[in-house]
Amino acid sequence: MPTDLPPLSVLDLSLIVEGGSAAEALRNTLDLARHCEALGYHRYWVAEHHNMDGVASSATAVLVGQIAAVTHRIRVGSGGVMLPNHAPLVIAEQFGTLATLYPERIDLGLGRAPGTDRKTMRALRRHLDTAGEEDEFPRNVVELQAYLDDAEPDQAVRAIPGVGTQVPIWLLGSSLFSAQLAAHLGLPFAFASHFAPDLLLQALEVYRSTYRPSERWPKPHSMVGVNAIVAPTDDEAAMLFTSVQQRFLGMQRGRRGPLPRPITPAQMEALWSPQEKAGVQRMLACAAAGAPATVRRQLQAIVQRTAANELIVATGVHDHGARRRSYELLAAA
Repeated sequence: MPTDLPPLSVLDLSLIVEGGSAAEALRNTLDLARHCEALGYHRYWVAEHHNMDGVASSATAVLVGQIAAVTHRIRVGSGGVMLPNHAPLVIAEQFGTLATLYPERIDLGLGRAPGTDRKTMRALRRHLDTAGEEDEFPRNVVELQAYLDDAEPDQAVRAIPGVGTQVPIWLLGSSLFSAQLAAHLGLPFAFASHFAPDLLLQALEVYRSTYRPSERWPKPHSMVGVNAIVAPTDDEAAMLFTSVQQRFLGMQRGRRGPLPRPITPAQMEALWSPQEKAGVQRMLACAAAGAPATVRRQLQAIVQRTAANELIVATGVHDHGARRRSYELLAAA
């Protein structure tokens, strides 16, 4: 890994690509996890999404276990589990089981978004009245922490497995709320700047300035999400990056689906309006695409701007071989 960058980790949504399948996406995730472990990446996280044609990581805890089973050293975790979709005890049991099977390797990143649409929220049995969510989420985080800590003498409900595993909990978010809560609880904080970078610097400032030290984390610890695509040349990377641009354009238009095949930058220009292009560029403000030296400079600028302790890299490349190569080139940059 480059010595002038912080530790690099991988964020994998198990993307289903145009012309591919969920089965292929999951096989590619397991292959990429082994590959990135060999390259020296620090963590490998997968994220909870539901009812999305382009994402195969819905059963997050199951997938974390599969990745841990085919790797040996790399930390594996959720980036993240959407806690409002689940009972804290269930998550404690799932990740307590994972930590028991794979000691000192499991991370539990928590988010408070549903990770889906309202109809799917109902199918998940998630309460649709979110008026009290800002009160409920902190209580659920604290409850989950208690299940993973050492049991109290009179504790009636315990997570078995789970109790005493002390699985590291991270708070994830794209707003000031999660930054404030992570600071209050003395937890590490990961900002979702790979798709919602608007409040990145403000959230990091709030997190660091209000941080309350905890036993495990005496100092604030931040991770910043970035999109990064590395290819042998800037031109090839720019073409590969059009898959991500098309995906974010679909979000602008309210459409989601499999990851599109790349097109030429000229074709991309013809695809969006100036307003749509500006919107996509705003969402992709925390991105790096190019040859190794280009991406290294871009990532160094992000680290200089954010003082991030870690970077977690999402690489939305349609071709699995090119995606593997992107992580190779980034590791060797």
